[in-house]
Amino acid sequence: MTKTVLITGCSSGFGEAAAAYFADRGWNVIATMRNPSPPLNDRLNVFVTRLDVQDPASIKAAVAEGVARFGRLDVVVNNAGYGLSGIFEGTPREKVRDQFEVNVFGVMDVIRETLPYFRKNRSGLYVNVSSGAGIFALPMISLYNASKFALEGFSESLSYELAALGIGVKIVEPGGVLETKFGNRSGAEFATTSTPSDYDGFVRGAGAVFDGLRRSGGKSTSQQVAEVIYRAATDGSNRLRYVATDDIKPYIDKRHGSSEEDYMKFMRDNLMPKLG
Repeated sequence: MTKTVLITGCSSGFGEAAAAYFADRGWNVIATMRNPSPPLNDRLNVFVTRLDVQDPASIKAAVAEGVARFGRLDVVVNNAGYGLSGIFEGTPREKVRDQFEVNVFGVMDVIRETLPYFRKNRSGLYVNVSSGAGIFALPMISLYNASKFALEGFSESLSYELAALGIGVKIVEPGGVLETKFGNRSGAEFATTSTPSDYDGFVRGAGAVFDGLRRSGGKSTSQQVAEVIYRAATDGSNRLRYVATDDIKPYIDKRHGSSEEDYMKFMRDNLMPKLG
């Protein structure tokens, strides 16, 4: 029978690209997003429906409607997310909660709602889209880092729990992809923070650092990430982590392949803003 995948955050970027990639390869796709839009609607094997990871009722409805439409559920791709940037001290507590509700608690709620289907069949797979920021930390995104570090730990631990039931968990780690709309919400959220003036020099320097990172990582595409998501979902292995873009590999190699002292020197030399 034709397999079915449910993907969150399909309005643009990795989610939209992954939905099209799975559909082109004959999968049934439950393409979910906060505000359903038409780009994927013209495909007979794609069911577009509303799912807001901060709204548990919408998760429940989307899963039930998708399973009713296609009759089965084989893979769930937890892709919805955004990155909150800014100085921690200037970020309101409610924005911190939003970051974790989308990137961590939303993933947990989608998994909680879909697990009964997988348990019943003693099969199924979760592909959780993390980030290089779930492996190494960068200035000005401490809360995004915290949410992705949490997602990585949760996913790894969950993989041990669910293996006994024949259910898999995998993590896909992309870096910066400029063509997505991921940065739009991040920029809007940054505008709502209030940074003490003592940080002004650091913020300016960090902006220059991120401009350099964006220029060096700008060759990666959503299509490339979609291909890695698909490979994770279909390669039949028990591999946990998949690095999806080349731009973050030097930082991951340093994190895993050097001493703590060498790693911190590398990160400070390359990522700490130059002040004065």
